[in-house]
Amino acid sequence: MTREEKKVILASSAGTVFEWYDFYLYGSLAAIIGAQFFAPFPEATRNVFALLAFAAGFLVRPFGALVFGRLGDLVGRKYTFLVTILIMGISTFVVGLLPTYESIGWAAPVLLIVLRLLQGLALGGEYGGAVVYVAEHAPNGRRGFYTSWIQTTATMGLLLSLMVILGVRMWTGEQAFAAWGWRIPFLLSIILLAISIWIRMQMNESPAFKKMKEEGTNSKAPISEAFGQWKNAKFAVIALLGLVAGQAVVWYTGQFYALFFLQSILRVDMFTANVLIAWSLILGTAGFVIFGTLSDKIGRKPIILAGCLIAAITYFPVFGFITKTANPALHRAHQSTQVVVLADPNDCSFQFNPTGTSKFTNSCDVAKALLARNSVNYRVEPAPAGQPAKIRIGQTEVASYDAAKLTGDATRTAPAAFTRDVTAALTAAGYPGATNAEIVKLSSFFDVFRAQPFLLVLTLTYLVVLVTMVYGPIAAALVELFPTRIRYTGMSLPYHIGNGWFGGLMPATAFAMIAQSGDIYYGLWYPIVIALGTFVIGLLVVPETKDRDIFADEPAKT
Repeated sequence: MTREEKKVILASSAGTVFEWYDFYLYGSLAAIIGAQFFAPFPEATRNVFALLAFAAGFLVRPFGALVFGRLGDLVGRKYTFLVTILIMGISTFVVGLLPTYESIGWAAPVLLIVLRLLQGLALGGEYGGAVVYVAEHAPNGRRGFYTSWIQTTATMGLLLSLMVILGVRMWTGEQAFAAWGWRIPFLLSIILLAISIWIRMQMNESPAFKKMKEEGTNSKAPISEAFGQWKNAKFAVIALLGLVAGQAVVWYTGQFYALFFLQSILRVDMFTANVLIAWSLILGTAGFVIFGTLSDKIGRKPIILAGCLIAAITYFPVFGFITKTANPALHRAHQSTQVVVLADPNDCSFQFNPTGTSKFTNSCDVAKALLARNSVNYRVEPAPAGQPAKIRIGQTEVASYDAAKLTGDATRTAPAAFTRDVTAALTAAGYPGATNAEIVKLSSFFDVFRAQPFLLVLTLTYLVVLVTMVYGPIAAALVELFPTRIRYTGMSLPYHIGNGWFGGLMPATAFAMIAQSGDIYYGLWYPIVIALGTFVIGLLVVPETKDRDIFADEPAKT
């Protein structure tokens, strides 16, 4: 690799690490940000609004892909992803300066949401630009290796954000961090922005784009050419369903859902869960480059599809082992305690709530949601029509309530009494309480060299390795599907629909499936079905592109 090629990878990777660092900061600090910017609402409601603002960044990513993809195919790769990093960096820095609700009222949350939308739009354009720029500098036969360095950036950005947050938290203390210390990670991003811009300003335009401009073969309307003509649009569909959808759910399961599962399902404290994930990322990140390099030898398709298939086959036993290791008392309770919800089937809803704004008030929904939040495995048995739901725990029965019919003091006392009675019955039946001594807990970042946390780190690293299998070669595969004239636009949209929507909806969908089924592992069917679907579709219709000459500017062959 020449010095110039190393600079290309460094410039693209450094900027993209920074982009992901900015993006993950908000997700990690959503609860604290909710308290600062949505202060008039109760805690649960402001957390919902904070998460909605976070989700807005995911939802607009495909639009950013269209806007900046078109710009990149018209104006050039280098200047477009200079614009995206400026928008992302300035938006993030301003979040650290933004006055709270107490200072400027409703202008604070409005400005926050605007900044989140700008971050999502910028991220939609950044990834495609960085990948295309590196791929068009890479020699034939080495694109998998070169672009795999870009693939490490999402993981490294997540890791960097976790490390900065943990470091600032320890330095300021929890109380000061909640009051003002949360701003420091956002403000520090200005340093990363300055470094990234300086590096990128030293770079030249990609050779493939320069060749296309000199020959006058560039597209005048990249969006309509990429998606309005079936000969090109079919590759966007193939890329989405045969590669990206499966890659997205495996990626989100291995990094985000694993963290959600540890904290929300297994009740592992935030510090311990973040440290376990951070160690798994440290140990597994090299896999991106390993599998990217391997894809240059045996192809992109077999590695990505193998990762999808292995993930689908092993998720249930792996997450079962995580439960048994991280929270043995909860695992024993699942094996020994029968919990039944007796309810009129017409009283039960599927509690899918991706925006956090829906209210499920029927007695069956109230009962199932409480059990799901307490990580209880249960089954549902039909009860006579019109009868309020009951929870049977061993020999104890606790009646639920219809929240929509409560009035006066009952709106406060009924939920509290129901929660208290169910919790007491679960504890008596063997479910662990707040003082559970068997649950994994770390005292420091290096307190992982004991049997229980070390086994968890190894298991989580296995999930990260699956992530690297599907994600390491994906950039090269997407670049090679599209000709130079529409490459930026063509590859960016399916990538961000797959990762922003298929992956971004996973936590809400998984929780709804858990509440519906009464099985804490049932949510895993979401990534398993999509990964298997991608495996089958990819096997049948995705072409192998590793030997394609992308300078020839011809589309891939199906």
